[in-house]
Amino acid sequence: MWSLAWKNVRRGRGRSLLTGAAVAAVVALMMIMYGFSGAVVNGMFQNMTRSTGHLILRVKNADKIREFERGLIQDAPALQERLARALPGADVEAMLEVPALLAGEKRSRGVLLYGLEPGGRLMKEFVTKKLTAGGPPQDDGDWSAALGRALARALKVKVGDGVYAFVPNTSGIGAAAFTVSGLVALPESTMEARTAVITLAAAQELAAPNAASRIVIFLPGLVSPTQQGRLEQARSKLAPLVPAGFELLTWRQAEPAMAAILDMMTPLLLIYAVIFFVLAGLLVVNTVYLGLVERIREFGVIIALGADRWRIMRLVIIESLLLVLSGAAVGAALGGLAVWRMSHGFSLPGPLARQYAEFGLPVVMYASITPAQVALVFAFALLTALASALWPAWLAGRLEPVEAMRHVA
Repeated sequence: MWSLAWKNVRRGRGRSLLTGAAVAAVVALMMIMYGFSGAVVNGMFQNMTRSTGHLILRVKNADKIREFERGLIQDAPALQERLARALPGADVEAMLEVPALLAGEKRSRGVLLYGLEPGGRLMKEFVTKKLTAGGPPQDDGDWSAALGRALARALKVKVGDGVYAFVPNTSGIGAAAFTVSGLVALPESTMEARTAVITLAAAQELAAPNAASRIVIFLPGLVSPTQQGRLEQARSKLAPLVPAGFELLTWRQAEPAMAAILDMMTPLLLIYAVIFFVLAGLLVVNTVYLGLVERIREFGVIIALGADRWRIMRLVIIESLLLVLSGAAVGAALGGLAVWRMSHGFSLPGPLARQYAEFGLPVVMYASITPAQVALVFAFALLTALASALWPAWLAGRLEPVEAMRHVA
C-alpha cells in the first residue's frame, strides 16, 4: 500500500512538488523562528541577569520603602560570606545604591550612585560591555566615578574633570569629590542620564558604612530561563540563611515585567505555527483532492475487485502523510542548517539592533532550539497531514464502484 501511495504522489509531480515545497517552507520557517526566539529569550535573560543576578537578597518590600536607611542590609559582609559558603562556585556580591545630587562646575543632577565591588561581575559587566571611554572607577587615593554619557553631557564634564556628590541625612560622610574616570553607555537613555558608578567602598563611606542595598548572587552555568529547577534548588539552600525581615527573590520576582515578556514567546510561536500549518494544510487538501478526482475510476475498479472502503481511505491518508512528511524532512534539514549557522552568532541590521537594545536585546545573539521544539514542529506537520486527508478520504470511502467506473474526469 505504501508503494502504491508513493506512486500516486509522484503521478501529479508538479502539484506534489509545489505542495511539498510549501510544507518544507513552513517547517523551515518554524524551526528558524524557534531558533530566533531561543536567541532572543536567552539573550535578554543573560543581559538582564548580568545586572540583576539570578537571586537577590534584600530588605522585604524594599521597592516600597522611601527612607534610605530602612532599605539597607546592615553588616553586609558577614551575611555575604555565609551565603557564599552555602553555594560554592557562585558569585555573591554586595551592591549599594545611593540616591545623590551630583554637581559639576556649573550644573547639577539627581542621580543614583551604584557602589560595586571593583573585582566583581557587576563591575566587570560595566567595564567590558558598557564603558566607552576612560577606565573603571577606583578608590586608590582619590575617588573616581564612571558617568553615563548622557549624564556627563548634562553636567558638561568629561573624563578627568571633577564632580561633587552630596548625600545628606545618612550615616556616612555625606559629601565627597570624585574624578570622572570614564563614560558609560547604557541601553536605556533615561537610565544613562541618571547613572554614576563608583566603588562599593566609596559608596559605603559616603552614605552607609558596612551596608548594602542588596546582595546579588550569580549561579554558574545558568544561561536560560528554562533552567528553573537549578534556580529553585539554589534558592532552597539559601532560604534558612535569610534573616527575618528580608526576602530572597529570583530574577522572575525581581523583574516580573521582563519575565512576562519572555513567557509570552512560547504561546506566540504556537499561534504562528497554527496559522502557517493551516495555510499549508489547505494546499495539501487541494493536492490530495485533485489526485482523488483524477483517479475515481481506478478507485472504483479497486473497490469492485474486493477492496474494502477502509483500505481506500487508508490509501488516501498514506498519500497525504508521504506528501507532508517528505516536505517536512526537507524543511527540517534546511531549517536545521539555518539554525546551526545562526547558533554561531548573528545580529539584526544596525538601526534595528540599536532600537531593540533599548528593550534589553543583545547586539549579537545565538540561536538555540530544543529537541522538544523540533518534535513539536513535526507533530504539527503530522497533524496537518492527517487533518488534510480526512475529507478526501471520507469522499473516497463513499464511492460506489459502478458510478466510479463510469466517471469521466
